[in-house]
Amino acid sequence: MIPTSYFLILSAFIFTIGAVGVLLRRNALIIFMCVEMMLNSVNLTLIAFSREWGNLNGQIFVFMIMAVAAAEVAVGLALLIANTRHRKSINIDEIDLLKW
Repeated sequence: MIPTSYFLILSAFIFTIGAVGVLLRRNALIIFMCVEMMLNSVNLTLIAFSREWGNLNGQIFVFMIMAVAAAEVAVGLALLIANTRHRKSINIDEIDLLKW
């Protein structure tokens, strides 16, 4: 049986990669993928603790997080496509549609 600490270390590593990607990259698609990596690392942590404690509550939370992540991707990609058609770029620095 794999110890829970291995899952937590992997989850921390994935979350760190996602956080660094969000902070350093300027491409909107890459930023969306990094946010998804961060959400998946939280899912892995919840599943690991759910397995450790023999409780299904963590798995229920993972299901809800996946539903929110799917909605986030749908709305985020729709906004990105609309902005790309308007600006012809997916660079985050060029998104200034809300400025006067």
